[in-house]
Amino acid sequence: MAKKSKPSAPLTFDLPESLIERIDVCRKGHGFATASEVVRTAIASFDFNGCKPVRDPHRQISVRITADQRATLKRYARQKDASVGELLRLALEALPAKGAKKKK
Repeated sequence: MAKKSKPSAPLTFDLPESLIERIDVCRKGHGFATASEVVRTAIASFDFNGCKPVRDPHRQISVRITADQRATLKRYARQKDASVGELLRLALEALPAKGAKKKK
């Protein structure tokens, strides 16, 4: 008697558009009919035991900002289709670690 395969189940998750484009490139390159085939192949061939996901631990902090700064963040978040947190991270990453030396 042939072994029955378990039925597939839908899995929904967020991916950056660049990775969705990569799925499409791999689909065409491997001759797969669907994105699902690409994902199933990736799962089947990936070494999950040997992988070490890179994570930057997160934690919450509370800070005080002016009402104008809050409005600015919200306005740019809407314009850029980003979260306030994403914009804050970008601003903090761009801030130099040391300030300019003051002239006497």
